[in-house]
Amino acid sequence: MTQGKNGLTYADAGVDIDAGNALIDRIKPAAKKTARSGVMAGLGGFGALFDLKDAGYKDPILVAATDGVGTKLRIAIDTGNVDTIGIDLVAMCVNDLVCQGAEPLFFLDYFATGKLELDQATAIINGIAKGCELSGAALIGGETAEMPGMYHDGDFDLAGFAVGAMERGADLPADVAEGDVLLGLASDGVHSNGYSLVRKIVEVSGLGWDADSPFGEGLLGAALLAPTRLYVKQTLAAVRAGGVHALAHITGGGLTENLPRVLPEGLGADIDLGAWELPPVFSWLAGVAKIEEAELLKTFNSGIGMVLSVDASRAEAIAELLRAEGETVFTIGRVTKGEGVRYTGSLL
Repeated sequence: MTQGKNGLTYADAGVDIDAGNALIDRIKPAAKKTARSGVMAGLGGFGALFDLKDAGYKDPILVAATDGVGTKLRIAIDTGNVDTIGIDLVAMCVNDLVCQGAEPLFFLDYFATGKLELDQATAIINGIAKGCELSGAALIGGETAEMPGMYHDGDFDLAGFAVGAMERGADLPADVAEGDVLLGLASDGVHSNGYSLVRKIVEVSGLGWDADSPFGEGLLGAALLAPTRLYVKQTLAAVRAGGVHALAHITGGGLTENLPRVLPEGLGADIDLGAWELPPVFSWLAGVAKIEEAELLKTFNSGIGMVLSVDASRAEAIAELLRAEGETVFTIGRVTKGEGVRYTGSLL
């Protein structure tokens, strides 16, 4: 092939193919740790193969979920603390999957940036691999897109795609009834919703990301980057034990909007706000911004990251099982007649 003199290259346009190949080599060990039954090939192919029969399924139904991390990314970018943002990405997808009764099987990520920085990208994808490892899902593929001119220096975006499975007839919600007990699992902070408001509140407070956290140890930015809790293995153990009728992942919309998504027509929930203590991060956010309780409950998880609707006769046994799995469990209410979520007591 004839070589042109002074010809432009892809690298001259800002895309470094060699860096992309180097990234794949760097993340292969982390991805390998997520291997599970059903995985048929490693990273690098044009597509990823997964054998459902090898994973133990006889008559499977596939369940898929996709999500991102939202403007929590802005804090990670501004602080340079990107080690755990990948856990958030995985959690936002797989915590949704289990609400359908599905076991997460595999995960794919999409990472886009203006200029690929190997150390930054490796830390992000290692975080994704860690989230997959903790939730029992295999990281079997993804896409890294270097797009100069599309993102400011240092900026990036993330999207995640999770696929799970369950045996036919095992889907949730199922058999939710009046009198079901609602068990709330504690969150690990703000998780990955409401960060446009969080960032606005921090701006109003006058504090920088490198200020001491006013609600805990360490720096403010790092405290607000506490990763979303993964509820996968714990809730699947509860489902398999019997008596779980529904799971609700408490994300954007809070308890007010997410609980009704798993309740049948004509049924609602009575929630006792005195059943748990509002975590300090939410007390600080509410205090700085003078957020009303109804707004808090509709925007943030307010300390409850997952809710299980369970048969009343099984409530204590399921709660003990979840505690043995490492969860902090609160009995927060019951399923009642009449649609909507009704609150008694107070968080603030």
